Amino acid sequence: MAASNGLGSFAATYATLVLVVCMVMVCSYATVPPLTLDYYSSSCPTVFDVIRKEMECAVSSDPRNAALIVRLHFHDCFVQGCDGSVLLDDTVMLQGEKTASPNVNSLIGFEIVDRIKSKIESDCPGIVSCADILTVAARDAVILVGGPYWDVPLGRNDSRTASYDLANSNIPTGDEGLTSIISKFLYQGLSITDMVALSGSHTIGMARCENYRARIYGDYESTSAGTNDPTTKPRLNTLRSGCPAAGGGNDNIAPMDYRTPDMFDNSYFQILINGEGLLSSDQELYTSILAVQTRSLVRTYAEDAAAFFEQFAESMVRMGNITNSDSFVNGEVRKNCRFINT
Repeated sequence: MAASNGLGSFAATYATLVLVVCMVMVCSYATVPPLTLDYYSSSCPTVFDVIRKEMECAVSSDPRNAALIVRLHFHDCFVQGCDGSVLLDDTVMLQGEKTASPNVNSLIGFEIVDRIKSKIESDCPGIVSCADILTVAARDAVILVGGPYWDVPLGRNDSRTASYDLANSNIPTGDEGLTSIISKFLYQGLSITDMVALSGSHTIGMARCENYRARIYGDYESTSAGTNDPTTKPRLNTLRSGCPAAGGGNDNIAPMDYRTPDMFDNSYFQILINGEGLLSSDQELYTSILAVQTRSLVRTYAEDAAAFFEQFAESMVRMGNITNSDSFVNGEVRKNCRFINT
């Protein structure tokens, strides 16, 4: 009975959120010019080559750099839209987003964007926005570690503002429950299908002990109890040895996909089915009592890598199209991605 009431409440909440999101989207899309695939075809025809070459260097030097750039793109788009606000440093006149709770110890890789921007400014000064650079770089990062290709619509301006408060409230965190995560995606105009597919980006990258401590000392053992994998118990012991329960070791890291941490594939979803998701927010997609739709999607993507790749590409375009209408009116193309133009 309790489960039934929970599902009914969840359905009502979901319907309300969808209605609100649709109203917001109708109001905003009318004022934002469309992004296009050929935006820089004449003004900066070398832009894709420059970004690809710089990302090739970054990923070949350290495969983890692919995940860092993808994460930057996610955290940018969930605050004010994909407008490059996450790249801004704090100044006397502006509080950036880098020191917000979900970002302060999580986001690195800014120097990669700096290098790309510097090269592009040499070829096409004042033409290509940092927001567009980050969006293309995220696509190339995924490709370079084995993931799918997608066309990237372009034409974003860089915001002259940032929002520390929205960074704290809008970005999903590793310890959130399923309904909270879903609400944050719906708020951005992204569906539950988008959410599950985009969560698959955790097939690459690492998490800090601080973000998975509650999970490995909480329900990790119970969710993975039914797996036939004989290495599960030793793996949990290893995780706990690097992330003590009593605190300390907050900056120690572990791969979110222990099977193929540097390869973009669908093993992340197979890990969730085994109950071995490193983050509570990931495992919730499969084991939460409310995970009816998400559980089905996890199974689909675990069994069919092509289906995951196709949906991930579509969802990345959809996320990349979250725009900041103010930036089209008051935005700019920054000369330096860390600071607004003076």
